Amino acid sequence: MLLFAGIDEAGYGPMLGPLCVAATAFRIADADPAEGPPDLWDRLASVVARRASDKRRRIAVADSKTLKSPNGGRQHPLRHLERGVLSMLGAMGPLPASDEELLDRLSVGSERLRTRPWYAASRSLPVAATAERLGIDAAKLGRAMRTAGVEPVAMMAEAIDEEAFNRLCTAAGKAHVNFVAAMRLVDRLWREHPEAHPRVMIDRHGGRSDYVEPLLRAFPGVQLRVLAQGDRVSRYRLERDGSEITLSFEVECEDRHLPTALASMTAKLVRELLMDRFNRFFGGLAPEVKPTAGYVTDARRWLEEIAPTLERRGLRRQDLVRLA
Repeated sequence: MLLFAGIDEAGYGPMLGPLCVAATAFRIADADPAEGPPDLWDRLASVVARRASDKRRRIAVADSKTLKSPNGGRQHPLRHLERGVLSMLGAMGPLPASDEELLDRLSVGSERLRTRPWYAASRSLPVAATAERLGIDAAKLGRAMRTAGVEPVAMMAEAIDEEAFNRLCTAAGKAHVNFVAAMRLVDRLWREHPEAHPRVMIDRHGGRSDYVEPLLRAFPGVQLRVLAQGDRVSRYRLERDGSEITLSFEVECEDRHLPTALASMTAKLVRELLMDRFNRFFGGLAPEVKPTAGYVTDARRWLEEIAPTLERRGLRRQDLVRLA
């Protein structure tokens, strides 16, 4: 038996909006951990594809950067992200009927987000398909996973708002914010499955190859063993209270491991839905200002255009802008 997990983020680079980090995990009954991680794309090939452009119309699970369509196109930009994430959640339980239900299912903890008025307004889901279509996808995916001996056991995420991001960034640097959020998800997986020796695949953070010191800071008191530390893969085994976990930081991890690709999609969908809340809030105050995705160049345009509205409404620019 193998507990096979992946972690990835969305929103590390933008100037506006939250940083979102997500984790997914699968239990694989017949996998031997000594043989390395299995190819879940191959096991689930009857219903899952690596690309959006699939002639068989299978569910795409891939790096989120390859799956979001351009805004203003013929089809909804979130159609592939939503289909992959919600159909997997639907295979695990009821489909979320709103973005608030989605945040709850992913244990995001949206109470803090609600203190920001621009993240307060929920919307119904799905946004790019029908619940009936997603229900069919979820049923097909569930059957394929049962046949392949693959059980989804966790989908979880964090959304770090602007104030928290800036506070943590000032204290320890931008890369620290992302790493600490990822390690909180690692800790949750480890505590929920202490007997399973989870194997967790994480996209490499900022080109770093040596993770010994940050891991020891994140998990004080653990015993740590370096299994590999090179240009493309850094792997570590941690032990505490008789329980072990193996973490692999890999280049292009989303292209190599389905759980990491699904985590990338989950983090991206959460961020996109929160940015939709952001844009709906400010669009209500200033309909003439075009929505923003939050990336630096367009964020500067948006901040310039929204400035009179912020001043008129008593909203502070520094509450919206993330530190570099």
